Amino acid sequence: MLWWGVASALLANVLYSTGFVLEKRALSALPALSTRQPARVVRHLLGSPLWIGGSLALAAGFAAQLAVYRTLPIAAAQGIFVSGLVLLLLLSSAVLGERTSGRERQSIVAILVALVMVVASLQGSDARTIARTAPPATLLAIALPSLAAGLLLYGSAERRARRRHRLPTAGVPYGVAVGLLYGVSSLAIKGVSGLLTTDHIPAAVAQLFRSPYPYLLLFTGATGLVLSQTALQRCRASVIVPVCSTITCVFTVACGTVAFGEPLPADPLRLALRLGGTAVALAVLLALPRHEPPAPAPHTPAPPAPEASATGPELPATGPGPYVAGPGPSATGPESSAPESSATVRP
Repeated sequence: MLWWGVASALLANVLYSTGFVLEKRALSALPALSTRQPARVVRHLLGSPLWIGGSLALAAGFAAQLAVYRTLPIAAAQGIFVSGLVLLLLLSSAVLGERTSGRERQSIVAILVALVMVVASLQGSDARTIARTAPPATLLAIALPSLAAGLLLYGSAERRARRRHRLPTAGVPYGVAVGLLYGVSSLAIKGVSGLLTTDHIPAAVAQLFRSPYPYLLLFTGATGLVLSQTALQRCRASVIVPVCSTITCVFTVACGTVAFGEPLPADPLRLALRLGGTAVALAVLLALPRHEPPAPAPHTPAPPAPEASATGPELPATGPGPYVAGPGPSATGPESSAPESSATVRP
């Protein structure tokens, strides 16, 4: 079952990365989207076959994620999900032509180091304890303030982006805001996966709709669709998605461990690796640039210097030799006449 969960997580990575890249490619051909017109956003998205293909890939990734949460603890699942950032960067470079800076590539390496630290903490029987449900009061006490914080942060980023003479944002605030929404969604997916069963299906469905999970999924799905697609159109996928994924991972591990009661490692070394990996991921997030670098000014070539005459400086035409008149009026004015040469015979 453990390897089945790992395989499902890797499949989810491929599906999510492919879906995000296809959606970003489709968004580049759509008119500018605005969160103030959500119905218009949905209408434009549903009119793009490429975007629909990307959304179907994400939906398949969602199904794979349900299988992951039934076979792996939250921390292990999120650690594997974060590794999908490498695939996303490769796809965004090959398909979208996006180029990451040296600082961003270093951040991705640090995220992978955090992943190794988290995965290394998953040894022992306590790390394999899988909880199925969370107390509704605890879940809502975590989810509702997180949703409010995400919406407020996104609105603040929107207001700053509308200011004149402001550098274009790199997308970090958008990624954090959407990551909080998707973090709550991830907790809801974890809860739904725990309630899904093939035994006593009517009773399981009734229990599911009495829980807060489907309603949290509905809200985060609809709101996250408009916010994430608007942000993805404005900013690079290679920035938005890593930031969003990091926030989602850290939020799900930290809050999901509390909400679902999955134990932290009892061994001090493994506990340090778990907490240290989380701290590294947060430090990477804080170190990412908040704005895109300004575009370089267009280079204007200097005008060519006047060519020097091959015969040197002009000499007064009073010396011996024939006079060769150039085209147009004389340089001495329209009234001047050509000087006589020494070969002219005066009467």
